Amino acid sequence: MTVQWHDIVGAVGVGSIIITYVLLQTNRVRSEQLAYSGVNAAGATMIIVSLYFDFNFSAFVVEFFWLLISLFGIAKYFRLRRGRN
Repeated sequence: MTVQWHDIVGAVGVGSIIITYVLLQTNRVRSEQLAYSGVNAAGATMIIVSLYFDFNFSAFVVEFFWLLISLFGIAKYFRLRRGRN
C-alpha cells in the first residue's frame, strides 16, 4: 500500500479528534471552549478531504455531522461571548 498525502491529512484529522476527546475526558479541555470545537471541526474537515480521494459513505456521514456539530459549537461560543459584552 502506498501512502498518499491525503492519507496523511486524514490520519492527522483522526489524531486531532482522538487527542481532543482524551483531553475532554481528562478535564484538560471543556466542551464549551472554542479550542474543543475548533480542533474537532478541523479534524473532521481533514478526514473529509481524505475521503474525497478514497470515498466511504458511512465515514463521510459521520464526519459530515461531526463537522456540522462542531460548527454549531463554534457559533454557540461566539454567540455566548457576544452576549457577555
